Amino acid sequence: MAARNKARKRAFQILFEADQRGESVQTVLADWVRHSRSDDRQPPVAEYTMQLVEGYAQYEARIDDLISTYSVDWTLDRMPVVDRNILRLGTYELVWEDGTPDAVVIDEAVQLAKEFSTDDSPAFVNGLLARFKDLKPSLRRDA
Repeated sequence: MAARNKARKRAFQILFEADQRGESVQTVLADWVRHSRSDDRQPPVAEYTMQLVEGYAQYEARIDDLISTYSVDWTLDRMPVVDRNILRLGTYELVWEDGTPDAVVIDEAVQLAKEFSTDDSPAFVNGLLARFKDLKPSLRRDA
């Protein structure tokens, strides 16, 4: 598994865990880093994982607002928790990270949805992130 793919999956897991625990993503990230330093069985938290989680945390309210605004017939709290966190991560990376091509970000998010969510989730994630890709210049400007 490529390093960025693995880092992205771990960032998703941190966002998911934070959502489930009702904690901030920074708290859960700190827990993961602490565990990786104190337990040899835990792999280290990659720099790109930290970058994604911290970047999401910086724009958290804006990202949730975008997802709520553009997801048709789905409120954020009604959305499956896996989908919600894949979209959060994908939205951050798509709109605010310039190091990865948009198509790769969308494809990676769809792959996470295929691996961790329902049969309908990949199409939902793909559709919403594709919409954000088209709106990217204005979404960034409005932040």
